[in-house]
Amino acid sequence: MEKDYFSHILPNGLRIVHLPSASPVSYCGFAVNAGTRDEEAHEFGLAHFVEHMVFKGTEKRKSWHILNRMENVGGELNAYTTKEETFVYSIFMEEHFRRAFELLADLVFHSQFPEQEIEKEVDVILDEINSYEDSPSELIFDEFENLLFDGHALGHNILGDEQSLLSFDSESGKSFMKRFYAPENMVFFSMGRIPFKKIVQMAESALSDVAFPMASRNRVAPAGILPVTRQVHKDTHQAHVLIGGRAYSMHDEKRLPLFLLNNLLGGPGMNNRLNVSLREKHGLVYNVESNVTSYTDTGLASIYFGTDPKNKEKAVRLVHKELAKLRDMKLSATQLAAAKKQVIGQLGVSGDNREGLFLGLGKSFLHYNRYDTLPEVFAKVERLTAEEILEVANEVFAPERLFSLIYQ
Repeated sequence: MEKDYFSHILPNGLRIVHLPSASPVSYCGFAVNAGTRDEEAHEFGLAHFVEHMVFKGTEKRKSWHILNRMENVGGELNAYTTKEETFVYSIFMEEHFRRAFELLADLVFHSQFPEQEIEKEVDVILDEINSYEDSPSELIFDEFENLLFDGHALGHNILGDEQSLLSFDSESGKSFMKRFYAPENMVFFSMGRIPFKKIVQMAESALSDVAFPMASRNRVAPAGILPVTRQVHKDTHQAHVLIGGRAYSMHDEKRLPLFLLNNLLGGPGMNNRLNVSLREKHGLVYNVESNVTSYTDTGLASIYFGTDPKNKEKAVRLVHKELAKLRDMKLSATQLAAAKKQVIGQLGVSGDNREGLFLGLGKSFLHYNRYDTLPEVFAKVERLTAEEILEVANEVFAPERLFSLIYQ
């Protein structure tokens, strides 16, 4: 899995990257540098709508043919949308690589958005929204980003709302794709045993004539605002709490020490500081976690927990107590070594998830034009210092920078 990757750029600007793998299961897909933040004011939810509709018909395929093209050979077809990216990809046995490539190229460059499919798919997305709104432990994350970014496009939830969805038609989808699904704004990425030379030949044969310029992008970083605390009444049995603030972009060197700090504070290990304090010592929560998200020009760090309303204030105090420890006390050499060892182990285990590894390849090449192997990432972790981590703790988790959102 740690072999070097191969890359190539077509004359139309499409980047191609391939990671060799010994497995007979192959992966390939398109990563598009376009997401929710690229929508205009009247297009709320359009990026996600486009992701749904690319499966509903192209110039030569109806939705039924698309649905069955990979399923009939035991493969999978999938897609997802984020604030800044859209991924469309497939997983299949290696002998079906050409089938997957041709289908995916058809979807991202020749989708037609048939009107008869739009109403049905809008209903599907509206059901998705209703399901999401029934889950306060998920909904609070979207509302927190909107609070943190003060109405900026990065704060918009990905699914959109009923009013905007009902206004979309074929032209809406085609317009968005024409603006952003340009070869120069995309990466074709793959993983498997197929020789890279064959992939390049396929791409040159099928995609060299796909050439149109990308529209000018209008991404503006969110302006700074003063932190606020907001409490929202929800008819729930638990109080749901999110505490956090803005953090580093994906291009900031401080992102890696923040990653280690986040893992120490509330990462997936049961021995993280928040879990030990709030759950193991005090029995106040079932789940507490911290998360970091980095965008191209900003980021956020947050802490979430759900608890009995009568325990909310105590739990909040304990969270702030743990943050104060990180700000005031530099990690000892022993603590730092243990934190590094845990992060490296977790990265190694997650690297064994082949789909996650594949998607990481696409995202990395989309934004950085490179891919760091696990040993390279391990080396970067090993170079982190206690001073760097202390500095990050004092910048990101300073009390005067923290926002709070409470559902109760």
